[in-house]
Amino acid sequence: MPGDPSADPLPALWHLATVLVQVVDLPLSVYLINGLILMVLLGLSAIVSGSEVAFFSLSADERARCRDSDSAIERKIVRLLDRPQLLLATLLIFTNLLNITFITITAYLTSQLLGNGVEKWVGILVQTVGVTFVIVFFGELIPKVWANQNNLRFLRYTAPIIATASRVFRPISVPLMGISNVIEKRVQRKGYTITAEELTHALEITTGQGTSAEQKEILRGIVNFSSIAARQIMQSRMDITAFDVELDFHELMDKINKSGYSRVPVYRESLDKIEGILYIKDLLVHLDNDENYQWQTLIRPPFFIPESKKIDDLLHDFQEKRVHMSIVVNEYGETEGLVTLEDIIEEIVGDIQDEFDEEEVDYTRLDANTYVFEGKTPLANFCKILDIDLEVFEKVRGESESLGGLLLELFARLPKANEEIRHANFQFRIISADTRRIKRVRVVVEPEDLKNNAEL
Repeated sequence: MPGDPSADPLPALWHLATVLVQVVDLPLSVYLINGLILMVLLGLSAIVSGSEVAFFSLSADERARCRDSDSAIERKIVRLLDRPQLLLATLLIFTNLLNITFITITAYLTSQLLGNGVEKWVGILVQTVGVTFVIVFFGELIPKVWANQNNLRFLRYTAPIIATASRVFRPISVPLMGISNVIEKRVQRKGYTITAEELTHALEITTGQGTSAEQKEILRGIVNFSSIAARQIMQSRMDITAFDVELDFHELMDKINKSGYSRVPVYRESLDKIEGILYIKDLLVHLDNDENYQWQTLIRPPFFIPESKKIDDLLHDFQEKRVHMSIVVNEYGETEGLVTLEDIIEEIVGDIQDEFDEEEVDYTRLDANTYVFEGKTPLANFCKILDIDLEVFEKVRGESESLGGLLLELFARLPKANEEIRHANFQFRIISADTRRIKRVRVVVEPEDLKNNAEL
């Protein structure tokens, strides 16, 4: 019938909505505004949660690219990561503030809709489960999964928001960091710590007669493995065999036959400009080519590391990147040496000699107390040959790792041939040197009683 309200459902629905709004005693616009606020809060929570994963999943190579990038946003990403504690504190404060606000608003709306009584408690229970699901699924799980797979892309959009939050929350995050540092120091002070020296001493006590000298050396290598830096085991710049990228194919093959190495760095102009690493096995299928063959296309990308990199981390990098050689550079990007996988393994199992290695004699013993050493002899080997503790030179050797470096520290300059210097009960005489390094050294080890008489 015309005029029958049941014929048109719209007026009935509008009447029901009007009654519901009157019951909760709130205008409809309030719900719309609060719903919009909840969506914004959930979106910000997703951004902050995803950013936490994205920031701390960036690899070292990605950070290096961002640091040198022309993009201001990518450089901002690195600046935020330069203070990881402050960044983490900002993210945690921001996340908790958003989630608390979200829960508070939903609890208020639930109480207004259901009023008091049993319905209120049922509503609060439903609201708690529902809000937890929404926050965890949409505000945590989904953004973190996506950000982990697209970390740098994600941060290009969110880094400005996090940088702004870092400035806003600094009055809160900085005091919290201070409190955290105090607690951390107290916990560390109460905890039990043991040094590598203590572990070595314990090793000496616990290894009995059934343990061979080789086994003891391997155990010592394992104990000290994480404390050894790349500069301590690297082959120095002076001893690197490398090929010029401008060589023609025949010149290259001649040098390869003389070198005997399976992997060789390739440089342009000087060793400070390493182009890459040439794997000799890559040339096997091209041996019949003429001198114009472009062998440079076979060069693989180099892997650069700082001098201070610990070899346990370097071993992990070798495994992850599937490489066997790294170029050691200083803070100015200049080549200092190279480290191979074999060098790292030798720190645990000792020297490895294969069929292509030549036995090198680094020293000559002239009599019971007199030796002649090569200047490049590692200090560790020098002390092992003389059966002395490396601690004897600890105060004077500085950062040097070779006998020549020790003498440079003692002389405080590059000495000339026939110059002498004394330290403890050792007398060093320079046999030969050029304008760049010390080549050979004569070492006289005085007995302790003669040393004491000389001091008297």
